[in-house]
Amino acid sequence: MNGLEPCSIRWGASPFAPPTLLDFRAAAERIRGVAARTPLVKLHSFNGDNGVYLKPENLQPVNSFKVRGVLNWARTLSPERRVEGLYTISSGNTAQALGYVANLYGVKARSYLSERTPRGKVEAIRGYGVEIEFLSEAEYFGFEPDLGGPGCYFHPFAEPLMVAGNGTIGLEIFEDLPQVETVFCPVGGGGLINGVGRALKALKPGVRVVGVQPENFPAVETCRRLGRPVRVEMKPTLGDGVAAPVTDVMLPLLMEVMDGMVLVSEDEIRAAVRRLALHNKLVVEGAGALSLAAALKTPPSERGATVCVLSGGSIDADKLADIIMGP
Repeated sequence: MNGLEPCSIRWGASPFAPPTLLDFRAAAERIRGVAARTPLVKLHSFNGDNGVYLKPENLQPVNSFKVRGVLNWARTLSPERRVEGLYTISSGNTAQALGYVANLYGVKARSYLSERTPRGKVEAIRGYGVEIEFLSEAEYFGFEPDLGGPGCYFHPFAEPLMVAGNGTIGLEIFEDLPQVETVFCPVGGGGLINGVGRALKALKPGVRVVGVQPENFPAVETCRRLGRPVRVEMKPTLGDGVAAPVTDVMLPLLMEVMDGMVLVSEDEIRAAVRRLALHNKLVVEGAGALSLAAALKTPPSERGATVCVLSGGSIDADKLADIIMGP
């Protein structure tokens, strides 16, 4: 067992067939006009072209990519179902997206949050009118949706319509940079990289899709190495936005779509957040900056034309100020 407990967390997830190119294109039509079509922005450099482009999902209406998947899912619900209300379990960004989408339809939203959720994210979630219930770490990882009460439950990463919505990022990357060779993507539960990677590979099979996690929470890398889901302790990390379990539903899908995995240190995450803020004028949370941290530690000759998915921008003001003013 290597000292690691099996991970039985599902959060109500059931096995599903990965979305296809048709699903990604249908999602793009559903979310058009509400979710932003974010641009590709060159990473600022004083030393010429570094071959790195940024996909700033922090520019979405809720400051994260999550709005794509939540909206794609909500638009498939009947009005009768939506009026029952929407609920989820979240580390922060999914709850914000759920609240935003619920407001579009004039329905109620609820979210279960870990007690570790950063203050800034909690305040933003409340700003969207989402009802919040905090859970201890044991309650959070042991959550079952049938205990959540009435309403439509949205799984934060193992929902096929969420994955399809996330795949619209991959469609946009290919449209804007068909010569892309490597895409770095933060990995939590796996919904983002599964969507982005599968959409890209449907259009360009040779593209490399590389997942990124903090050294302080190497959950995916550990599970990939062992070939099974296990519980991995999360040490304090700026990349708290990827604090999601690796489930038996998502692990096989992750192993299919990822061509590699990079772990980054806390210093590397801080440096990436700082560089984005000072040079590209982009406010990005720690989890959102994982992709750039990984690209910067990868030799240009190995990555080629590169896109870094900046997954979100929900960072506490005092934390951002400390990073910017720090060494």
